[in-house]
Amino acid sequence: MERARSSRPDMTVRLTGSVETCLANIKESKGQKKQKKGKKRDPDEEDSGVEFGMYTNSKPLPGQQDNCEICEKRFTVSPYSGTGPEGGLLCDRCSKEQKAQRKKEEKVKNQGPPSLQDLCIRTIADNVHDIEEFGDLPQHLLKPLSQKFSKRRVITSRTLDLFLRQKQETLVLTDCGKLEVDDYIKIFSFVPTMHTLDLQNAGQFKDEVLDYIMERNVPIRHLKLYAANLISNDKWIEFFTKCRQRLEPLQLSWLDYSMDDNAFMHLVQGCPNLKRLKMKKCWQLGDLALGAIQDLEKLEHLSLQIKDSTSASNLVDMIAAIGGNLRTLSLEDFHNADHSVLETIYKHCSQLQKLRFTENDFCTDTAYTALFTDWSNPPLSFVDFSSNRLVDYDNPDGTEDAVGLGTKAFEALMNHSGPSLKTLLIPSCRHIDREGLANAFDGRKHYSLLRKLDVSFVKKMDTPIIAGVFRSCPARIK
Repeated sequence: MERARSSRPDMTVRLTGSVETCLANIKESKGQKKQKKGKKRDPDEEDSGVEFGMYTNSKPLPGQQDNCEICEKRFTVSPYSGTGPEGGLLCDRCSKEQKAQRKKEEKVKNQGPPSLQDLCIRTIADNVHDIEEFGDLPQHLLKPLSQKFSKRRVITSRTLDLFLRQKQETLVLTDCGKLEVDDYIKIFSFVPTMHTLDLQNAGQFKDEVLDYIMERNVPIRHLKLYAANLISNDKWIEFFTKCRQRLEPLQLSWLDYSMDDNAFMHLVQGCPNLKRLKMKKCWQLGDLALGAIQDLEKLEHLSLQIKDSTSASNLVDMIAAIGGNLRTLSLEDFHNADHSVLETIYKHCSQLQKLRFTENDFCTDTAYTALFTDWSNPPLSFVDFSSNRLVDYDNPDGTEDAVGLGTKAFEALMNHSGPSLKTLLIPSCRHIDREGLANAFDGRKHYSLLRKLDVSFVKKMDTPIIAGVFRSCPARIK
């Protein structure tokens, strides 16, 4: 017995180190579990299966009141309340400011920081009411300044003076909504040597302004007006008669009913040297205007959007007469244009760089395929075939020969012009199947110049094809 009792201490001594180490580790792990567990609950309480700590920092629900984390203002929480940097909720005003700041940061991240020129233009726009003159600011900076001013709707009779200089030849204002008749007259009285005039939203550009231009014999050669729809037909006729063949580019949009076929005939007779003609949203023009355009032998750029129904035969005659010299051909909303129009483009247009043919529900995939098969025209840089499709709710899948740009035509287009394309717009061309899209944007074919692509409502577009688009278009694409 004594030997047994005497042997126990020795065993205790031999195991003391390992036992104490194990006990210490067990105690440490239990202590960590207690810290994680947090506050102990009464064992008599029912176990709901939900941790107690998840309710300690819960956010107010929509409809409840809370203090904004940034401005500390009391507000009513909504499902759209933003979250602050420390996890608190934000009021509507701070939420909007935070979203705007994030958008700016993303823009800087994607496009890089603004240039010094952009910062200077922004500073000028922010302090427009404190500026008396631009001084010797270069002419090429006046256009971005005008765009910035127009965006903020601050071009008025006073700020107009900032853009006027003696011996000035070019004036571009992208928003003239706050200018009156006297302001337009002031432009030509202060700058009688104006050669290029580009005015957008010029609703108050009326007969009196054209009278002043003709009285002072202002040598305008390039004229671009948007929404100058209060000028009468008689005044247009008088102006075109007295312009003495000066006009070369003429771009008129949203004239509504202020110019008819008779006035357009005088335009062609008085301005035979036109090289660029754009007539959009001019609702009184029709087949007579198409016939008159055939006499413009020097025309290189033509853009038309006419409301009245026009016959395909007149459109064919016009293209056949002037198509050989055209660099730009834009035809919008010509619903009666048929296969013969595309055939005429194929035969007579051999120098096109830009082609727009939209809002047509007649030409089929076969006709478009024939256009881009063995076409002698060089590869195009701009193509717009928006909304060329047949809307038939009884037959949503269309006919056997699909109306609009289909798979075969899309493949022919990409084979002909793909490497040279800078802009490709094919929204609502819903008959392009997935295989055709996948073949065009497979990641192996590269379109290094393509910067703008619109495939809205092309129903076969999916995530893998979009990924292929970015692999096939190494340039920053929009």
